[in-house]
Amino acid sequence: MRVLIVEDEPFAQQELKRLLSGTGRDISIAGCTDSIEDTVEWLRNNRLPDLIFLDIQLSDGLSFGIFNHEKILCPVIFTTAYDEYSIHAFKVNSIDYLLKPIKPEELKSALDKLDAVRKSYNPENPLPFDL
Repeated sequence: MRVLIVEDEPFAQQELKRLLSGTGRDISIAGCTDSIEDTVEWLRNNRLPDLIFLDIQLSDGLSFGIFNHEKILCPVIFTTAYDEYSIHAFKVNSIDYLLKPIKPEELKSALDKLDAVRKSYNPENPLPFDL
């Protein structure tokens, strides 16, 4: 599974990479960005990842701004230190909403949820949101 990490804090970015490598899943980091601008550019110039881990508060604004520039057609797992954006997060292809610091068991649960959605997805009977 190809993953894009959008995180403006270097330590949090490295910690998420470490947690992902410890899941025992076949996950490759397709890219890392740290701002809305960099993420939009990355999405325009690269093949869409299988999953995006998206911090909400980035150096140049709230990451929801990315959705104003690009249509994201892959699942998103939000990562944030704040719980006040959860309702908005679930309106944009969100699979889960993880509060920092991310716990390994919560990451596993989010990835399991993604697996369950993918297994139940049927192109002839699509889900009510774009996957």
